[in-house]
Amino acid sequence: MNRLFKLQFLGPLALFAATLCAELAARALEYDPSSEFLWFVNLRMFGIFQRSHAMLSEAIPIERFQFFGLALPIFALACVGLAARSRPLFTAATHLSVAYAGFLVVSWQVGAPTVRQASLVTIAVPSGGQFVMATILGTCLLSFAITHLLYFRLVGQEIRALAKLVSGIFRRFNHAAASVSDRPC
Repeated sequence: MNRLFKLQFLGPLALFAATLCAELAARALEYDPSSEFLWFVNLRMFGIFQRSHAMLSEAIPIERFQFFGLALPIFALACVGLAARSRPLFTAATHLSVAYAGFLVVSWQVGAPTVRQASLVTIAVPSGGQFVMATILGTCLLSFAITHLLYFRLVGQEIRALAKLVSGIFRRFNHAAASVSDRPC
């Protein structure tokens, strides 16, 4: 199997792992609410998931929906795509992972306080989790780009095969036309 094909799995895997860690950190905090370390992990490292949960729970009030309703199905789709070596399943998984990562970025930016810079453009200043967000977004975009690269390669192969077929037909036509014109009347 192509290495690039396997590399598409990286985005859904990173998204799943980060969401799982965020859920585990929230669960651990429920059992030990006085732990400073768990509060740090939950607020600083996985604060992006809290903000997205706040936005998502307005529309879908299901407990732990980010993990069971979004990250786990995307990861399962990628696993099935890898096992079955199916391009369409991987394509769906990588596109959905980029969409979910985009939602995380949007919810991260919407919920953050804003400041003014020298350019007078309002930007969000996140309270933490930049590394987690950069990892998720980077791996999802990499998987997305690889998916498109593989499709462009496939389309290029199809176009070359079609061009070869058409040029063969024209050669036969020209050869037949030349042989007909060479015959005496």
